[in-house]
Amino acid sequence: MQYVMFTKHLEGRSIPDIAEALTYVGVSGADLCVRSGYPVNPENIHQALPEASRIFAEEGLSIPLVTAPGDFNHTGLDYAEKYYAACGEAGIGQIKIGYWHWSPGSHYWDEVDRVRRVLDGFQRLSENTGVKTVVHNHSGHSMGLNSSSIMNLVRGFDPEHIGVFADVGHLSICGEPIDMALDIVRDYLAVMSFKDLIRVPQKQEGRKSWGVDVVRIGTGFGDWETVL
Repeated sequence: MQYVMFTKHLEGRSIPDIAEALTYVGVSGADLCVRSGYPVNPENIHQALPEASRIFAEEGLSIPLVTAPGDFNHTGLDYAEKYYAACGEAGIGQIKIGYWHWSPGSHYWDEVDRVRRVLDGFQRLSENTGVKTVVHNHSGHSMGLNSSSIMNLVRGFDPEHIGVFADVGHLSICGEPIDMALDIVRDYLAVMSFKDLIRVPQKQEGRKSWGVDVVRIGTGFGDWETVL
């Protein structure tokens, strides 16, 4: 098992600085955020990702996973094939793709069918490049908000090419009990995220609603005794 750190929160740092930070905290590598505004991004991925991998390797670090832009949720994007090809050539094993959301006026099961057609395209990219597509469970109106809903999307696909990113924090917000949640996705489980969340009351246009805050592990809703 590899313990890696998501580099989203290191925005503005260079690849050498990111490698230094990861070495300092003692992880073995990165879930590298490859989005606009980061040193490796969809525009420069073919050149910058191999160089990032080289710099990381010199520091004894790896990049087993990259996180794509949140709107990388279909294969029709002009950089989709280039993105997968670059990851495959750099030896990156997995890509966490973007999100699909339910919205009022849409029908859930129609959206499931639509997402599964999209995932069929992602599976073909994974087959062609050897890079697994990973779907992240995310609270809110995400079509993969918990283990049961994410299995409606991925079940029946080849788990060699399509996997699940189980996020303990988001599962604590709107998921099943964590032992049940992990059992549901067992055959597709590829990555786990160790973070803790809480729900916080908010007001929007005078109406009460709920937001989510990230907190120190052990102080949120996560059932860490069961997880560990």
